[in-house]
Amino acid sequence: MAPDTNPRPGSSGYDTISFISDFGLGDEFVGVVHSVIANIASHVRVVDITHGIAPYDIQAGGLALARAVSYLVPGVVLAVVDPGVGTDRRAVAVEVGEGSAVLVGPDNGLLGPAIALVGGAGRAVELTNERYHLPRQNEQGETFDGRDVFAPAAAHLCLGVPLGDLGPLLDPVTLLPAVLPVSYEDKEDLVAEVLWIDRFGNCQLNLSMEDIGKFGAELQIVADNHLRIAERFVGYEDIPKGKVGLIIDSSGLLSLAMCRQSVAAELDLHEGAPVKLRQPSDSEPSHRQDVTPVSVSIHQRDVGKQ
Repeated sequence: MAPDTNPRPGSSGYDTISFISDFGLGDEFVGVVHSVIANIASHVRVVDITHGIAPYDIQAGGLALARAVSYLVPGVVLAVVDPGVGTDRRAVAVEVGEGSAVLVGPDNGLLGPAIALVGGAGRAVELTNERYHLPRQNEQGETFDGRDVFAPAAAHLCLGVPLGDLGPLLDPVTLLPAVLPVSYEDKEDLVAEVLWIDRFGNCQLNLSMEDIGKFGAELQIVADNHLRIAERFVGYEDIPKGKVGLIIDSSGLLSLAMCRQSVAAELDLHEGAPVKLRQPSDSEPSHRQDVTPVSVSIHQRDVGKQ
């Protein structure tokens, strides 16, 4: 999280909730969550990170939160991508940065990348104290914990309710970790995966510039049935029209890009698609291979030193 420069009301409350979900904007879900928060803690500012995460895509939600977390105002982070709602998956609140922030959401790996990037978990609790839940009306089911459990917990934290009052303490080691794909070498190929495609069609890979240090200025890119030569560039406008470039993006990862054109559309790429990088040659494109996600550790940052 960014350095804490804003005063908080009370001794332990927060004044900002940063909200990310897969709710979209076509239904009432986001507005209802905003209203629940406002009814409990009217002083709180809600910052919408995004609600455009693909439905049920825990990995995409975790990556989006990780990309954003270093720049968020200290406070509460409300993260809801929760295909397991209504099951025995845990609802949790996790303190980070010695209390400068608390992440609230399902314990399904969604919070893992962000927690790791800001230095790891401190205290964690399971949100079982119904005093801090929204009372369900009539015959309502347990299908909207964003409204009934997570939003009230976030709002009560902003009122200064101690973390430990929300439910029993958990061992942070038991929190589900992030599950992210890792690149690997296959003979002369470096096999990566598309982590994210932004609205411009740029494709973020699970690679840093260091990972391609052994290659020259030009690389051969094999994606699906496409074989292209890609060069390294600093800015999108530096890439010649119609050519594929390799750029270090704002998250510090390598991205495939084109100038004012979607490289995802050009190469028929989607999130999760494998991409091979190799030294330029006259070889034909290889057949597609699958990349198996594995649990990985993410380098930690010290809170306030991003």
